[in-house]
Amino acid sequence: MVKVTFTLDGQTVERLRTTADRLHKPQSQVVREAVAEYAARVGRLSENERVEMLRVFDRVVAAIPHRPVAEVTAEIRALGVARRHGGRRRRTGAR
Repeated sequence: MVKVTFTLDGQTVERLRTTADRLHKPQSQVVREAVAEYAARVGRLSENERVEMLRVFDRVVAAIPHRPVAEVTAEIRALGVARRHGGRRRRTGAR
């Protein structure tokens, strides 16, 4: 183990001491476990972020136009031809 020094505010120190007493664990172990839990959560979405992303996903998926597969396949094929010949001659989807 490596010994380190931190500066903490009084409220945090009191929480640490209370938690260590309640759990019957050394304060250093409480800190190690807290850091491990925090590190495991970093990068994960909060519940609010997750709900918002699902809401946006539902909105975006609902906005996807429903078109026949043959029409989509023809457009993809036309894009490939256009790219090989310098670009589209007309806008796709214009009716």
